[in-house]
Amino acid sequence: MMSDIDDKRDYLARPIIGVGAVIWNDENVLLIKRGKAPSKGSWSIPGGAQELGETLRDAVRREVLEEAGIIVSTPVLIDTVDLITPDGNGQVQYHYTLIDFVAEAQETDLKTGGDAADARWVPFVQLDDYRLWDKTKDIITRSRALRR
Repeated sequence: MMSDIDDKRDYLARPIIGVGAVIWNDENVLLIKRGKAPSKGSWSIPGGAQELGETLRDAVRREVLEEAGIIVSTPVLIDTVDLITPDGNGQVQYHYTLIDFVAEAQETDLKTGGDAADARWVPFVQLDDYRLWDKTKDIITRSRALRR
């Protein structure tokens, strides 16, 4: 677990490495409602910061377990995404290097926790209803092609 000092996420000297997880249950995708900044209250895929000594795939498994309470198959790499958010003065407030993976749900009974305010299975055809970041939608679409 991160210490309280490590919980600071904005105005850092370097990017934070984060993982994102596109988790599938048939044709449904796991979405979580973010409970913390940045993007608090918005819908996204589960994920978060990699911890010291943790492999990327272990970080994916941990984040999904913490935020949705489920076990997933071995995560497979999709791509990397840069998330750089400036403040009103143009200074970089948040900078994440996100490494996105796809996996299959090994169980489907969601138990929201961690940084997630909510979690749900969303049919792929209804993703537009959740106003996802365009790069998140792209990663989900690409992960769908990888599953075939």
